[in-house]
Amino acid sequence: MIHIKTSAEMQAMREGGRLLAEILHDLALMAKIGVTTGELNIKAEALMKKHNVIPSFKNYRGYPASICTSLNQEVVHAIPGKRTLNDSDILKIDCGVIYKGMHTDAAVCVMLGNVPEKTRNFVLNVQKALEKGIAEVKPNARIGDIGFAIYRHIISHGYSVVHEYIGHGIGKSLHEEPEVPNEGKKGKGPLLLPGMTIAIEPIIAMGERFIDVLDDKWTSVTRDGLPACQIEHTILVTTSGYEVLTKYNNTTFSVYAH
Repeated sequence: MIHIKTSAEMQAMREGGRLLAEILHDLALMAKIGVTTGELNIKAEALMKKHNVIPSFKNYRGYPASICTSLNQEVVHAIPGKRTLNDSDILKIDCGVIYKGMHTDAAVCVMLGNVPEKTRNFVLNVQKALEKGIAEVKPNARIGDIGFAIYRHIISHGYSVVHEYIGHGIGKSLHEEPEVPNEGKKGKGPLLLPGMTIAIEPIIAMGERFIDVLDDKWTSVTRDGLPACQIEHTILVTTSGYEVLTKYNNTTFSVYAH
């Protein structure tokens, strides 16, 4: 069942989304060569405590950390630990928080040092695909419109959608209806109505779409070893279009470079 948010729930998600955006911005600035992913998780938990929010991810289905820190060919859900960030890495930081009982969810990508131009273009095209998906959000549009826009952009550049992972409704729970795939048919799927909140998150492979899940049961990697990228925002459907709840400094651009 799709939950239409009340005015109070929308406001809680606005406030929580703003705090999440600040947390992710601070983490992205900290994510430099020589820092470990475990140190980023420690910082994330300190920032969450400072902002009086609760981590959405920690202990969710047994996940042991407050953020996901996926590097290079890691697609999603990589657990922070002792790994050190190195020159030419791309790091995807995925984070969710609970504020006043409502979840928001977002992800940024950080490019470190001498990232090859081909990989930089890949990351920027994933950002562009997200923007194209968001632009489809308006009352009486369909979920399939979002996926169609994302998929068309990704395929036109020779990349692949990772079918196993999709966007989702969000609110009182981290994952709610409807599912928001990164492919779809225009005019198909659930109807978008004012008060719906969804997380749109292109999860894209630079090469082939096939993945494997590692022994930790969480981290997924591309089978061909080529980079993957995930960028995400939480979106509110408004009476006239959409509102991005997790944007930082009034921008949806979520790619950093050090």
